[in-house]
Amino acid sequence: MDGSVLDAIPEVSVIVPARNEEASLGDCLESLTAQTGVAFEILVVDDSSADRTREIAQSFAKVRVISAGPLPDGWTGKNSAVIAGAKEARAQWLLFTDADTVHLPGSLARALAEAKREGADLLSYSPEQMAVTFAERAVMPVIFAELATQYPPQKVRDRNSGIVAANGQYILVRRAAYDAVGGHAAVATEILEDVALARLFDNAGKRVYFRYGGDAVRTRMYRNWPQLREGWTKNLALLFPHPERLAVQSLLLWFAVWSMLGVAVSGAVIHHLAWIAFAALWALAYRRIRVAHFSPANNLIAIACGLPTFAYLLLRSKNAHAIGQVSWKGRAYGTAAPSGSTLTKVQADKSIPRVENQKLRTEN
Repeated sequence: MDGSVLDAIPEVSVIVPARNEEASLGDCLESLTAQTGVAFEILVVDDSSADRTREIAQSFAKVRVISAGPLPDGWTGKNSAVIAGAKEARAQWLLFTDADTVHLPGSLARALAEAKREGADLLSYSPEQMAVTFAERAVMPVIFAELATQYPPQKVRDRNSGIVAANGQYILVRRAAYDAVGGHAAVATEILEDVALARLFDNAGKRVYFRYGGDAVRTRMYRNWPQLREGWTKNLALLFPHPERLAVQSLLLWFAVWSMLGVAVSGAVIHHLAWIAFAALWALAYRRIRVAHFSPANNLIAIACGLPTFAYLLLRSKNAHAIGQVSWKGRAYGTAAPSGSTLTKVQADKSIPRVENQKLRTEN
């Protein structure tokens, strides 16, 4: 049975929060409505969009469109939207997925089967990241390589590692477990709601299963430099411990690879064997970057140009959180300044850093 049977109780409810997503929502819904092998419903939650988001969603016969409603004080917009979707969902499994994702044929049925096979109460995929503009190609491989180092999927799957993570672009949960831990309502003030939700599951003894999911879903997170800068400014200081230290390390690595390239070229010209050892530094840098699953060309661009940009974004994020305000999609979020390590501290003391004294405002 597939999604064409809308009057039956579905096995999966797909919940897509959407705020001003006209550029990507159509492709997302085309890929979702084409899924087979499992009974499902699709709910798009329109979060006060000012563009054609709602119109696009309503053009799909298999999609139910609801409104997120007024934003409660202190909640983030995405959390408010997914909570509204979960209230309307009918299935025993819920898939929370972003409007900028594209789902490969049959991936929904395969994900559900994998969650059942692994005994997972929460299954999360890190999608294949699509990069188009130069800024995306330079920065995204660096960030996702560092994320893979900070939160290795194999350690996330190991309940004894103390490391828990999830990617909010694709989170499939067992409804009973989701309700038992309080769902997104329990983390409604969190900017990094995906990690906070995974921590709730883990603390409650629920099984969290996380892996790279390029075989199931892909996404283009940001379509230009302003979006990329705003999005990572919101998140980086919460994702990485000691962002200043990581920024300095990135700059030193960038300086070293360019310096060693010059030495390698000079050594090659004079036929000196020392150039081989110096050139090895580029190989080591490439090996570190390639774990992010980008193309070889993107990896080389990232090594050449992305490291200093990553350093800039780390410091910008740290400063924004120190000031106490970040923004996303026309809303400003008040934050508590991260002290030293944020998510590393979370892993250590099993607590989730709360976003304090939040006031959200809608900008034109």
